[in-house]
Amino acid sequence: MLEITEIPCTLKHGATESGCVEAGTRVACKLLGIAKGDIAQATLRRKSIDARKKSDVHFMLSIRVDLAPGIDELSLLDRLDPRTCRRVRAVDPEEPHFPSPLTRGVEPDRTPSGSEPSPARSPHATKAPAASMLPPVAEPCPSTRARMASRPVVVGAGCAGLFAALTLAEAGLEPLLIEQGDDATRRTEAVERFNSTGELDSMSNIQFGLGGAGTFSDGKLNTGTKNPLHRLVLRTLVEAGAPRDILWDAKPHIGSDILPTVVTAIVARIERLGGEVRFRTRLIDLERNTDGSVKALHIEQNGREERIEAQQLILACGHSARPVFELLARRGITLERKTFAMGVRIEHLQADIDRVLYGTAAGHPALGAAPYSLVAHLPNGRSLFSFCMCPGGQVVAAASEEGGVVTNGASLHARAGANANAALLVNVTPEDLPGTDPLEALRLQRACEKRAYQLGGGSYRAPAQLVGDFLAQRPSTRGGRIKPTYPRGVTWTALDEALPAHIIETLRAGIPLLDRKLRGYNDPEAVLTGVETRSSSPITITRDRATCISMSAPGLYPCGEGAGYAGGIMSAATDGIRCAQALINELQGR
Repeated sequence: MLEITEIPCTLKHGATESGCVEAGTRVACKLLGIAKGDIAQATLRRKSIDARKKSDVHFMLSIRVDLAPGIDELSLLDRLDPRTCRRVRAVDPEEPHFPSPLTRGVEPDRTPSGSEPSPARSPHATKAPAASMLPPVAEPCPSTRARMASRPVVVGAGCAGLFAALTLAEAGLEPLLIEQGDDATRRTEAVERFNSTGELDSMSNIQFGLGGAGTFSDGKLNTGTKNPLHRLVLRTLVEAGAPRDILWDAKPHIGSDILPTVVTAIVARIERLGGEVRFRTRLIDLERNTDGSVKALHIEQNGREERIEAQQLILACGHSARPVFELLARRGITLERKTFAMGVRIEHLQADIDRVLYGTAAGHPALGAAPYSLVAHLPNGRSLFSFCMCPGGQVVAAASEEGGVVTNGASLHARAGANANAALLVNVTPEDLPGTDPLEALRLQRACEKRAYQLGGGSYRAPAQLVGDFLAQRPSTRGGRIKPTYPRGVTWTALDEALPAHIIETLRAGIPLLDRKLRGYNDPEAVLTGVETRSSSPITITRDRATCISMSAPGLYPCGEGAGYAGGIMSAATDGIRCAQALINELQGR
């Protein structure tokens, strides 16, 4: 198989998958010096927007081609012009897949390795491949049986926990997955109730429930890291109902209107493979053997406590599960401070962002709403950066504890809202905190959230300030042409008291610098809404780099964002797979 990169494509032809494949095939034939009939199949691999010249905004494509029988790829590559060689390479069509079952009687439900979901079949349907396509089923060796005295448990049904549980289920280990929040339907109801009434369900909300915080977000899947498992994650999401374009979009996203369906389908797949999923179930205690290893869990469901023996626990609780961090500290699990970030949400008109980034092409239906990513490095040694930018989205009410205001961002798949919003964050380092207690960062987060609640006037209204007033160091008394989207409403005020002084100082000095990179960013009527405190975990649950096992508790696998090993849907999902595979390796004595 050959991959051809750097293929320009007009907005007109790049609007559809078929148009991209057609444009890519024409260029491939020209570069390779072959006829269209010499290509057995062409697939779109990557599609990005090139907006460096506002007068010529277009797409750049990568495609993969299978040549017809009898055409030798290596001979073809040897004949290429040296200037063409850098754009054409031979690639291995084999792609990562979930592990084969360790026990008999479990038939994985997956697309065969190296294949893509069929565009002719509904993406909501998952069809098991023919038995001949499945990896061979292996009996566990006696040593593996001995290590399987109890089934593995996964705590947390966010992206990391879901993919960890799915990997274990595909391996035939029938995991127990527990989640303190609700399934997608009941969770949606809880979020809508909070938005309309201010009645917070501390068990099930924007932070907690099936899919984790990512479910009610933009569902961004782009990542700055390269990992072969990314393709497996994307294929799995498409099989569960995500749009096919995430397979090739350079900045893929799903949307909070589609994600609940996707994560629900993944749960159904886990259950079909023999796993068990329990909602509104909290981890309340952890028993350890004399050697420090995991012995049992204590959980609570509907007011009833239950003890579950478990020697293997993947802990993927998410970074908002503060009681879990406190439990780990009480039980002697090693925690370390890590750098995290806090700040505010900023809202502009999406149309203004589109015009700056796309010029006269702004509004073209093939482009959609423009995203941005900005950073400014300041003389004070701090940096101000945008995070979780949601084109055409809204600011959401993301509180999970009584009496605290937390903001986050979200958008539907269409990204058709009037406003663009993003977090504007400043790092908080361990040196910024007093003492040495790893839990000190949680206290700072809580203090900022409670202060924001007070500044908002209660009822989970959020404090807000116009950028012009913020830069002039005066309170805002009213809004302007950009209407805040925070669903509980905002109170116009000054934000200085909501965050540490170094964050306010960096925001005030950095916003004008960001305007140099994105004209109009310091629009006086842009809206700042506070506070954003949950962008990343402030704590690392230390683990061995190779085995993913806790440094202080054998059998415990700290996993995902909450444990400090991921930063987004893709990295969390791949870390879930990695931890599950490490657990499987441990069971097999590898």
